[in-house]
Amino acid sequence: MDSDGPPSGTFVATPEGTALAYGSLVFMALLPIFFGALRSVNCGKSKNSSDMPETITGRDAARFPIIASCTLFGLYLFFKIFSQEYINLLLSMYFFVLGILALSHTMSPFMNRIFPANIPIKQYQLLFTQGSGETKEEIVNYEFDTKDMICLVISTVVGVWYILKKHWIANNLFGLAFALNGVELLHLNNVSTGCILLGGLFVYDVFWVFGTNVMVTVAKSFEAPIKLVFPQDLFEKGLGANQFAMLGLGDIVIPGIFIALLLRFDVSLKKNTRTYFYTSFLAYIFGLGMTIWVMHTFKHAQPALLYLVPACIGFPVVVALLKGELTEMFSMTCTKATPVLSWLCA
Repeated sequence: MDSDGPPSGTFVATPEGTALAYGSLVFMALLPIFFGALRSVNCGKSKNSSDMPETITGRDAARFPIIASCTLFGLYLFFKIFSQEYINLLLSMYFFVLGILALSHTMSPFMNRIFPANIPIKQYQLLFTQGSGETKEEIVNYEFDTKDMICLVISTVVGVWYILKKHWIANNLFGLAFALNGVELLHLNNVSTGCILLGGLFVYDVFWVFGTNVMVTVAKSFEAPIKLVFPQDLFEKGLGANQFAMLGLGDIVIPGIFIALLLRFDVSLKKNTRTYFYTSFLAYIFGLGMTIWVMHTFKHAQPALLYLVPACIGFPVVVALLKGELTEMFSMTCTKATPVLSWLCA
């Protein structure tokens, strides 16, 4: 994941430009967390195998910071040894395909609401199997219709725009889609696993930002929609602005899947309240605000999880203690667990 940091170069942003940039980043970060959490409650009911949630277990959570560190350092070495241009070209094509699928999936519920009722809808199915007879196993079983095809076409247009222009708006459309899909489809199996994951990535983020220049170097070299950006010189240069503030998707998705878990905990209590969801959501806003404030006070890139993790874990735990529901919170377990690292690390 990328740290939130100031743009490079000698450009000095105006107070108005800085406020707009970071206010926009905070707003954009909240969108996939809020809507991804809401969609995570019902995503397990989908008929498509590709839409089924993947559940992170405690073992996955413990291994994740190690795997993330190896990946980050590997990318750092690649950028040092090989041409940055060719690496980014290869990665752009990879994220072009992933971005189209992610954006199409994100748009699908909205398309269902606005699609004209008088237009006929045709059903399609994409099915890949392995083996035959009784040993036949489904690899991919994806059902889609005319509305999904329209979403795919729109997403492809955005993808071509991103590949040709690398425009920051196209980058953000893909980044928001990736973040929303991550929050929706990656499920923690319980709160303890969430604490292990966030705690491990807390150490990971602090080490790679404060201990080395690896995180910042990769974030600035990696031309892929794995971060949200917003120009600080928008008032001066309009949509052609090029001095960006940035926030890594990991700083959205990692706390986001924990917040989504707390929403599902709220639902499981059957009290018709969303106390823990709103508490953790406000905690995220507080933590991200602290990140921005400290960054501008000390003029140094900050590991956002340094502030987000204590806030997102601490606030709900305090509320659970006050309400006498701490035991229930930590005993909640997802009914279905599909190890996630098997495909993340494939």
